[in-house]
Amino acid sequence: MRPQSFILALSLIFFFLHCTITLCQSPAAAPAMAPPKTPVKAPPADSSQAPSAQVATSPGPVDINKILQKAGHFTVFARLMQATTEDTELNKELNNTNNGITILAPTDNAFSSLKAGFLNSLSDEDKTELVKFHVLPAFISTSQFQTVSNPVRTQAGTGPRVTLNVTTTGNFVNISSGLTNTSISGTVYTDSQLAIYQLDKVLFPLDIFTPKPPAPAPEPALGKPRKAAPDAESPTAPKDISGAPALLFLLNNALLLAVSCAFGAIIYS
Repeated sequence: MRPQSFILALSLIFFFLHCTITLCQSPAAAPAMAPPKTPVKAPPADSSQAPSAQVATSPGPVDINKILQKAGHFTVFARLMQATTEDTELNKELNNTNNGITILAPTDNAFSSLKAGFLNSLSDEDKTELVKFHVLPAFISTSQFQTVSNPVRTQAGTGPRVTLNVTTTGNFVNISSGLTNTSISGTVYTDSQLAIYQLDKVLFPLDIFTPKPPAPAPEPALGKPRKAAPDAESPTAPKDISGAPALLFLLNNALLLAVSCAFGAIIYS
């Protein structure tokens, strides 16, 4: 009985080990798949936000001084416009009317090349005229310079001493004041109403930097009015007195003769 019991026990042990190994070698169950997440939709864009690049924003009021300051090398000209209040007048005109304006702006290097103390030597009136001499009372694009008529009027006036002459060769635009010759070297700003161009020299108007012509001599003072000459068409006929002395002589003799006769008659009667 012992051998049989031993064999039975050994068989049970092998069976148990076989079951254990078989269970250990069984593949692991695949993990359960998570349910797919529903994508979250992005909220619709708010139409009240900033416009896209294709939509042009409404422009604000024009400020010439800010444009010049932003350009970076027109500080002297910008200060000169402020000192003469010309920038205020031009901004008011641009923002309240449809008038066009063209500004020929000298650079800081253009002013630094002038004689030291040049601007301080000018009177307030001359400074104002100098600024206005660099402003044209019309919008002129670069292509329109080829068709402008000389002399070109400036804000300083219309006389020959405050106007400019413009000549073009291709895209080259030359500006002459009679004392200064320079050319447009770049475009600072342009829209449909305002154009600002860069100049490398300051334009000198003849009205400030050349002697003014002498004033006309005053008219001579009028003397006492002379009596009007007799009308030639109806002259007064002169009296004919050519026989007056002879007639008077005869009358005197006749009178003496009559008196003598009367006196003689009295004596001899």
